[in-house]
Amino acid sequence: MIVHAASGDTWGIPGPTFIRYYILTAVVVVAIAVYQRFRPTAGPTAATADPLGPQQVAYLNGGPELAVHAALGGLRGSGAIGVRPDRRLTTVGAAPTGLTPLDQAIHWAAHQHSRVKDLPQDERVRTALDQLRNGLEQRGLLANDTQRARVRFWATIMIALLGIGVLRLVSGLFSGHPVGYLLLTLVPLLIAVLVLRRVPLRTRAGRAALRGIRQEYTHLAPASAPAYATYGATGAAMGVALFGTASLWALDPGFAEQAEIQRQAASSSGWTGGSDGSYSDGGSSGGDGGSSCGGGGGCGGGGGCGG
Repeated sequence: MIVHAASGDTWGIPGPTFIRYYILTAVVVVAIAVYQRFRPTAGPTAATADPLGPQQVAYLNGGPELAVHAALGGLRGSGAIGVRPDRRLTTVGAAPTGLTPLDQAIHWAAHQHSRVKDLPQDERVRTALDQLRNGLEQRGLLANDTQRARVRFWATIMIALLGIGVLRLVSGLFSGHPVGYLLLTLVPLLIAVLVLRRVPLRTRAGRAALRGIRQEYTHLAPASAPAYATYGATGAAMGVALFGTASLWALDPGFAEQAEIQRQAASSSGWTGGSDGSYSDGGSSGGDGGSSCGGGGGCGGGGGCGG
């Protein structure tokens, strides 16, 4: 049966008609948003690629700041850097061999007596961090700009849909139409917006890789009192990468204090940041609310389910 709009219908759309199409649209949009948020994004070679180094693990686990701290842990573990009484970094002897681009950038910054807090703004350090991120994206472990843009787009669509529903709800309330079903639809839609609006940094493969590495190196956790002298510079860097700057304090508390490195543990859930920032209806059995919406008699001539 065709439901014709009555003069008192909100926006000229009968309540049952609005709520029917609104729910259908919301289900489709949320389903697409869920898929974009949690879709597998790892390339076919991600699982068989070379093992991740400490700085790659650190970036995957805690972003650029933790990658810098992991590099500091490795350089300090090898005795390549120290800290002066004025709390500025300094180099100690010749640079060790086998340094990564980030190691080299930080070692140079230490040679220039930079402060730890200023390292993320150093041009060489930023370039090395960008290389780290690009490599992780190419391996399918970090979401790239295109993947994040897709998540943001569908999150925006959900927010717009929620806004339309709220406007319809307010209009229905002011015009005295029942809005129960619409309200019950808006509640889960709001929850979906709050959960899915955060743009992911790690892909499913990245989360799996991090879990495996964390299980492999549980012995480096500060609570296990690891002997960093035994594990060497790489072990020190990996400890920081997985367990945060608490490992750097365990390695060399004097250095950590003088360099003004905040003591904190890396969250097991990892980091979220930047834009990489990350992720209704119903009440009664009637239209958007109160009476039965079957047919149209109970909806009061179209004021019905959609307000």
